[in-house]
Amino acid sequence: MTFTKNMNNENYLDLNVADGSNMAAYVAKPENLSTDTPAIIVLQEAFGVNHHIRNVADRFAREGYLVIAPELFHRTAPKGFEGSYTDFPAVMPHMQALTIEGLTADLQAAYQWIMQQPVNQQAVFSIGYCLGGRVSFLANAVLPVKAAVSYYGGGLEKLTEQATQLHGKHLFIWGGLDQHIKPENIATIIKAVEDAGKDYVNTTFSYADHGFNCDERASYNEAASKEAWTLTLAFLKNS
Repeated sequence: MTFTKNMNNENYLDLNVADGSNMAAYVAKPENLSTDTPAIIVLQEAFGVNHHIRNVADRFAREGYLVIAPELFHRTAPKGFEGSYTDFPAVMPHMQALTIEGLTADLQAAYQWIMQQPVNQQAVFSIGYCLGGRVSFLANAVLPVKAAVSYYGGGLEKLTEQATQLHGKHLFIWGGLDQHIKPENIATIIKAVEDAGKDYVNTTFSYADHGFNCDERASYNEAASKEAWTLTLAFLKNS
């Protein structure tokens, strides 16, 4: 089951992407936007820029960040697409259609929008969850971000060639009970980052499963989510 959300409010904008496509994005702004304001690109799970991802964006905005969450499935899904957490096969075609080139263009469009805002251009970050965890690693490689975060990023072992291009230090967060991401895959990406001489933090919550940060999924783990949130905020603040 999928559905589309109401896009008719000031929290949404449309971005022109370099390949000629048009990408919607959700935006959350802090109370006091200024040239001291840091910014974050929030990158979706496989289920779209849904209520959970918008809530994450809003939480970062309340912490003082300007946030943009681009709809990465814009080439294959309708604007406002949201997938059901209980119907993963329905989102697979959109995931499989993603390319490094397309994602790079999407990230650049989001970053260029940030650069046009009254923010601290030296304090731009990326963070992603699940699918977005992989895209956040790519963002660190193709954008001059200050730092980046990947929550349980599946498929990161396929991006080892990007490790040498990382601009900022990277925080990896995993669930120890995650059956979707193999320990050897984690070891592969961490070794690539180490071999590239890049700074990173690698953290596993042994008692948490894949998707533990999302309070709308059955795998939600409140303790791990809260602890990871505190760690993430500290990591961004001290980067």
